Amino acid sequence: MEKITRRVFNEKLSQGVLAAGLFASAPIACAMGNETSKKRSLGVALVGLGSYSTYQLAPALEQTRYCHLAGIVTGTKEKESVWASKYNVPADNIYNYQNFDKIAENKDIDIIYVVLPNSMHAEFSIRAAKAGKHVICEKPMAVSVKECDAIIEACDKADVKLGVGYRLHSEPYTQEVKRFVKEKTFGKVHYITAEAAYHSRGNPGQWRLNKALSGGGALMNMGVYSIQSAIYGTGENPLNVTAQEFSTRPAYFKDTDETITAQFQFPGGAVGNIFTSHNASANRLYASCDRGWFALEPANNYGPLSGTTSQGTITFQHESQQKLQMDDFARHILEGTVNRAPGEMGKRDMIIVEAIYRSIAEGNRSIPLDLGTLGLV
Repeated sequence: MEKITRRVFNEKLSQGVLAAGLFASAPIACAMGNETSKKRSLGVALVGLGSYSTYQLAPALEQTRYCHLAGIVTGTKEKESVWASKYNVPADNIYNYQNFDKIAENKDIDIIYVVLPNSMHAEFSIRAAKAGKHVICEKPMAVSVKECDAIIEACDKADVKLGVGYRLHSEPYTQEVKRFVKEKTFGKVHYITAEAAYHSRGNPGQWRLNKALSGGGALMNMGVYSIQSAIYGTGENPLNVTAQEFSTRPAYFKDTDETITAQFQFPGGAVGNIFTSHNASANRLYASCDRGWFALEPANNYGPLSGTTSQGTITFQHESQQKLQMDDFARHILEGTVNRAPGEMGKRDMIIVEAIYRSIAEGNRSIPLDLGTLGLV
């Protein structure tokens, strides 16, 4: 796959020029130690101030209890003053892609949240780890399993925590589904289907439709939600996968996959089907079990979600999923609570993504998966 440099990306968006390369920075020892453990609210720096940071993460950080917005990293000069004014970000906590590595010297910042196009996740996650900062990497974790391994290795070497931006693991409907599976509320799961899709129209130049930036199309974007749902909806990693790809708008989806379906077999005997698309609307999880069924619809948007079962409805008060996610990760650092979305989970999903693409490339044949319990939380 052709990789696009940050320089090219920034020039196209008029956002400045490329700084250091992927492994340019020397390792920097994590010096937070006891100082971090004494804090009750950790400082978060958002890297990339696109729509997700603007409309989801930053507002959520005004509601969080265990972390707060402390810094920003942007290649757009105009955004610096806007964000500084709106969120009271000190000038010393504002960085660009040229001076990013100086963030290592900033004691206000404990966590770096990488919210850039997929092809840049590995570079900035690794550089954040080398700066001695804990890392949240937005999903998908990277554009290859090899890059996932590099991120995990960098965080291990720097002795910093690593989380993936899988917000759903912190919200109550998903936690209830995981409880159903663990406690066998409806018995053994026999069949599961998970769908995640939306219509992409009117913006063929967006980075998500540029394979060099995104690493893939619907599968890399929405498909990881379907993969996630099938796994926590059975409590197991799949044994194999068979996949198919369809396109009805090839003129629009010139560079990336439009629609993908895939079938899984699970160790406990369950079978599953996932569907993802940039040319359809779907947002559902359904599981058929020995003694009933459970479903979420919607299952993977920003909420509020909705749940029903063969025993009745399930209802929880809606809260910002991003708020819950970031507080969970901060508590993991501060208190040693469970890491709900560790790096191994992101790596596992990329192994499955690569297997799905391989199945399609090799005539829809079944691809075996040797995952064990990798990424199960």
